[in-house]
Amino acid sequence: MNNKMGDILKLARIQILLIVLFIFFKLIRYPVLNSPSPAFFKKVLYALPNFFEAITGILVLTGIGLLLNDRLKKKNQLGLKNLYLLVVIIAGGFVITQELNVYNLRGDNTFDQNDLIFSVIGLIIGYWIILSKKPRILKE
Repeated sequence: MNNKMGDILKLARIQILLIVLFIFFKLIRYPVLNSPSPAFFKKVLYALPNFFEAITGILVLTGIGLLLNDRLKKKNQLGLKNLYLLVVIIAGGFVITQELNVYNLRGDNTFDQNDLIFSVIGLIIGYWIILSKKPRILKE
């Protein structure tokens, strides 16, 4: 494994875990929705994809940002904290404006406050992940 890219691979492993969880919840979604389960569980299952989308978006953009930042001349590079903040602003702008129906990439999207709440929680957790992992590209 290339040590220079080790942190990006860590982010990718977290994304794979999130995708597995997403698939699991997608598989149980319709049986739960068609059961006499409490309404709370049904609302969570409807909004959960937004949570995963926000976290995954932050992790993908962080990896891309790290790669692009590494290609810049040293004097033009962003500091890691600024890069992380920029990633969250871009991901947050994308996710929140989509939830507010400023634009629509998914087709039949209707506003649901739970989707917005789960998206914001996902953005916060995604930001926490990158702050705690502090991903970077190591210099050789």
